[in-house]
Amino acid sequence: MATPGARIAIIGGGPGGLYTAALLKRRDPDRRVTLWERTTPDRTFGFGVVLSDETLGGIEHADPAVHEALQRNFTRWDDIEIIHRNTRRTSGGHGFAALGRKRLLEILHTRCHALGVDLRPHTEAPPVQRLAETHDLVVAADGVHSTTREAYADTFRPRVTTHRCRYIWLAADFAFDAFRFEIAETEHGVMQLHGYPFAADASTVIVEMREEVWRAAGFDEATPQESVERCAKIFADALGGRPLRSNNSAWTAFRTVVNERWSHGNVVLLGDAAHTAHFSIGSGTKLAVEDALALTACLEEHPDLRSALTAYENERKPVVASTQRAALASLEWFENLALYVDQPPRRFAFNLLTRSRRVTHDNLRLRDPDFTAAVEREFGCPPGTPPMFTPFRLRGLTLRNRVVVSPMDLYSAADGIPGDLHLVHLGARALGGAALVMTEMVCVSPEGRITPGCAGLYTGRQGEAWRRITDFVHERAPGTAIGVQLGHSGRKGSTRLMWEGMDEPLPDGNWPLVAASPLPYKPGSQTPRELSRAQLTDLREQFVAAAGRAARAGFDLLELHCAHGYLLSGFLSPLTNRRTDAYGGSPARRLRFPLEVFDAVRAVWPEERPMTVRISATDWADGGTTAEDAVEIARAFAAHGADAIDVSTGQVVAEEVPEYGRSYQTPFADRIRHEARIPVIAVGAISSWDDVNSLLLAGRADLCALARPHLYDPHWTLHAAAEQGYDGPGALWTAPYRAGSRPPRTGRTDAPKPRLTLGS
Repeated sequence: MATPGARIAIIGGGPGGLYTAALLKRRDPDRRVTLWERTTPDRTFGFGVVLSDETLGGIEHADPAVHEALQRNFTRWDDIEIIHRNTRRTSGGHGFAALGRKRLLEILHTRCHALGVDLRPHTEAPPVQRLAETHDLVVAADGVHSTTREAYADTFRPRVTTHRCRYIWLAADFAFDAFRFEIAETEHGVMQLHGYPFAADASTVIVEMREEVWRAAGFDEATPQESVERCAKIFADALGGRPLRSNNSAWTAFRTVVNERWSHGNVVLLGDAAHTAHFSIGSGTKLAVEDALALTACLEEHPDLRSALTAYENERKPVVASTQRAALASLEWFENLALYVDQPPRRFAFNLLTRSRRVTHDNLRLRDPDFTAAVEREFGCPPGTPPMFTPFRLRGLTLRNRVVVSPMDLYSAADGIPGDLHLVHLGARALGGAALVMTEMVCVSPEGRITPGCAGLYTGRQGEAWRRITDFVHERAPGTAIGVQLGHSGRKGSTRLMWEGMDEPLPDGNWPLVAASPLPYKPGSQTPRELSRAQLTDLREQFVAAAGRAARAGFDLLELHCAHGYLLSGFLSPLTNRRTDAYGGSPARRLRFPLEVFDAVRAVWPEERPMTVRISATDWADGGTTAEDAVEIARAFAAHGADAIDVSTGQVVAEEVPEYGRSYQTPFADRIRHEARIPVIAVGAISSWDDVNSLLLAGRADLCALARPHLYDPHWTLHAAAEQGYDGPGALWTAPYRAGSRPPRTGRTDAPKPRLTLGS
């Protein structure tokens, strides 16, 4: 925005607002930059601020004077200490830099004064509408309670989520030796302390607990001073008996702020006004400073304000979204802390360190190999064996590693008969090293198919064709198990092949649909008939007959498909089950038919072979199945003899709003594993062997199922072993492929190094 003498208004005097003011004025001294701030630095919220090396690098490049001042004031440390049940675990190599928030604001105030920014403390900013009329640009850095955001809510379309924990931001007049997490198991529930040094004689101390614990402990009725004193008493060991102090601190619940848009005309949001990320990953100030750097750069790089603000938003939103996903994972981990307190100390520490999924097993191994090796030994890894290559037993089946090839619909069967593509697809992945290869959903009747290309097990010919595939796997990939997933499409059947129009009805040749209730999947979909009691009996027997054929076909494991809105899933969800008989209404009644089918199939499935159940742990829609419901569903199947729960989510209703992201479904598996006490298979955007190792070692999953990585590379599991330097019983190359167990050699690209330096 190269407007000579541009007038810029900044609302809010936090780090983001002040740094934006300094950058804009430094880049163009002719700009008239005015900043309004209602309070002063001594009234600031919080005590210490943590900045990453990446953020500091950006500051150094943009304004060396600010960077130098920060460097002089930083407190640095490398270790994280986790104290739980009187056991201390320390992990090193993390690298932190912090300083007092008050000192940070003083540095930025000084820089703004030196550059000629018009600072107006103790002054309420004029209404944003008036500023927008009298200035070329208005930067709203007015925090989580932004009045600017509310003034233009119709444009910004904010979503503000209040979370389940209460926390209070305090300080102690001594320096912790490390970033410290301490867990207190009190008579009222679990509480936690987050502490870190920000000066030679001061530390930030945040005390956090679930809302119900906070109320049970009486903090809702305590005075501010009573709260401070009680927190110091609860965490007396961490504090060495020293007191805590407050700076107008109050208990609050964290609010995650997300905005669909960040600008309106010449008004733009920055920092907490645009987004928030939970303090447990230390990102609030970092994100605000990076916003300031990006906004300033975009204003210089683009010829007009509109394109500059668009570029700023396009650059920052993906970065912020990624950080918010990590922050949400961390936040939810602490919300559910009570689930993990019974873990062994090292596993608990590893779980805490990897909670956001940004620190991983491989990353932590580089930072602190001794700590990570100790966690691996406690997990049961033989020397030199990554967690993913340890065996796992389900009933009479021992899997040689923890990798599952997830079910993938090929839509390529003829009259339900699997053909050569199924043989090649499943056979190649069996040769690729995974312990368990799953078929696509195999339908129990012609009317139970999703598409005309879906495979079945409702005829003898189909069973014979599947036997050809299981024989290949057992003979050519010894040690690999193959599982069948049985299901019925319900209201999502009679549709086109996926690549011809997913979930779209067939243009002709449709067959009638049945479901728990007569509800079409989406507008334009066929309306199913509600199943009668007699039809329920017939359907149950179709599952039983298919299970018998599956057993004779040689499958090692059977999975009952109760997810993704197909027939059995349709009974479980309150959004798709509106029945008023014994199979609808309460959760127990909605479970009745799926459990009847499970029991009937289990009765004919060989006793030594395991059965698993795939469920949708949330519908991602209001009024649908919740994570709490999923735990109860898992408990019910476990009580009836399920050996593991395959935890997926969604695809139950067309109006779902999933929260996609890396490993985004694993928290549901984690919760079921710890609350229902049953092994779980985690699925959903698990894309790296590092993710698999991290999930297993933290105790969030027992097996990991991957689909797309195995489409990209049928030998994904064996290549994961090679990349980790593992060559053992958990990853066996079949003899004809053994020569491919190492990457092919390539030509040298390095030049000879100089060996002598000769004088002239």
